Amino acid sequence: MNTKRSLLFTMGAGIVSSAFAQSTSSTPPKQKGALVWLDMDQAELDASYDQSVYAPNIKQIQNRYASNSDITRSRLGDPKRFAYGPTPIEGLDVYLCDRPKAPINIFIHGGAWRSGLAKNFGFKAETFVNAGAHFVVPDFINALESGGDLMPMIDQVRRAVAWVYKNAASFNGDPNKIYLSGHSSGAHLAGVTLVTNWKKDYDLPMNIIKGGLLCSGMYDLKPARLSARSSYIKFTDSMEDALSTQRHLELLNTPIIVAHGNLETPDFQRQSRDFAKAVKDLGKPVEYVVGQNYNHFEMPETIANPYGILGKLVLKQMKLT
Repeated sequence: MNTKRSLLFTMGAGIVSSAFAQSTSSTPPKQKGALVWLDMDQAELDASYDQSVYAPNIKQIQNRYASNSDITRSRLGDPKRFAYGPTPIEGLDVYLCDRPKAPINIFIHGGAWRSGLAKNFGFKAETFVNAGAHFVVPDFINALESGGDLMPMIDQVRRAVAWVYKNAASFNGDPNKIYLSGHSSGAHLAGVTLVTNWKKDYDLPMNIIKGGLLCSGMYDLKPARLSARSSYIKFTDSMEDALSTQRHLELLNTPIIVAHGNLETPDFQRQSRDFAKAVKDLGKPVEYVVGQNYNHFEMPETIANPYGILGKLVLKQMKLT
C-alpha cells in the first residue's frame, strides 16, 4: 500500500511539475500597438494587406493559374494578340469564340500592383468561350516599373477597354456587350475603370461597360496607403482620391457583382462589404457574394467553372445562361 501510495504521489507531482513548467515557459500575449486603422495596429494592418499571411498556399495556386492556362490554350488554341498602345507591354490576349458579334468579357488581373502577366490568366477563358463570348486579358505596366505610381496602370487599363470598344468588330465582337471583371489589385483597377468619365476623357459613351464583377478588391486606398504597401507605392493625396472607387460612385452606371472569400484578410473582406453597402445605399444595382471556404487566391478560380460561384454569376450577368 505504501509503495502504491508513493507511486501515485510521484506521478501526481510529475503532472503538477510539468504543468507548472508549461505555464511559466509560455510566451506572454503580444501587446497591441497604437491603432492605425479602425481596430488594427500597424502589424495587423500590414498583415491585412499581405495576402500570404492569410493564404499560405499562394505559390501553389499561382503556379496552378499558369499551368491551367497552358492546359486551356492546348484546348482552345493560342489567343489573338493585339496592341492597344505604343509600348511593348500594351497588348491584350483575345480568346475567341465562334459566335458572330459575340459579347466580350475583359479581365483585369491582380498581383498587388507589382506582378502578373496576361498569359497566366487564360485559365478562365473556357467559361466564356464555351458560352459564346470572347475573353480578353490585357497586359499593363506594374508599379515597380512605374516607380511606385499607380496612375500609368489605370491609364493603360482604361485605354485597353477603350480599344476593345472601338475595335470589337475587328474580332467579331459586339461593342455594345462589353463586361469588365477583375481580381485583387485588378479588381481595384477595374473598379476605378467603372467610374471613368468616358465622355469627358475619351469622347466615348458613358455606358460602354454593361456590367462588372469585382472580386477581392480595394475600393478606398486610405488603409492600403497606411499599410506596408506604401514601401513600394508612392501614394499621394491626389492619387488616393482619384483611385478610390468608393468616392466616385456618382459615375457608376452599370450593375456590379462584389465578391470575396470568407478566408480572406479582415480588411479585404471589410473593403468589399463596405463598398457593396455604399453602392446599395445609393440605389444602384449590386450583388454581394461571399465564397465560403475560399481564400483570396482561390476565389477567382471559381470563374473557370461555369457552375462555380463566380462563373455562374458572371455568365448570368452577361445573359449567357
